[in-house]
Amino acid sequence: MNSKRPVNLDLRTIKLPLPAYTSILHRISGVILFIGIAFLLWAFDTSLSSQQGFNTIKETLAHPFAKFITWGLVSALLYHFVAGIKHLLMDVDIGDGKESGTLGAKATIVVSVILIVLAGVWIW
Repeated sequence: MNSKRPVNLDLRTIKLPLPAYTSILHRISGVILFIGIAFLLWAFDTSLSSQQGFNTIKETLAHPFAKFITWGLVSALLYHFVAGIKHLLMDVDIGDGKESGTLGAKATIVVSVILIVLAGVWIW
């Protein structure tokens, strides 16, 4: 029996490094964008169908819940974009070490939070 095998597989107690959390968030933001595309395509199609359709989408997007959903989609897009840039830099061997990976994860979070707050101000 190999004694180096993990004994505890309870995901709630396993401590992951910060780059792992940013990677998981990158995947989650991609799923949110994939699902959100359906709403965006529907809204785009409806807004281009007629003047009445445009007015309907305009009124719908003025509702606070719709603004919150829009902010959520824009937030997912911004985080996914920033994390994607970090991954592109890692693909060319910039920031792919242990220390630089943690620094890159911190930078991803800081830049994303700033952009998401700015997007919230712009949307509301």
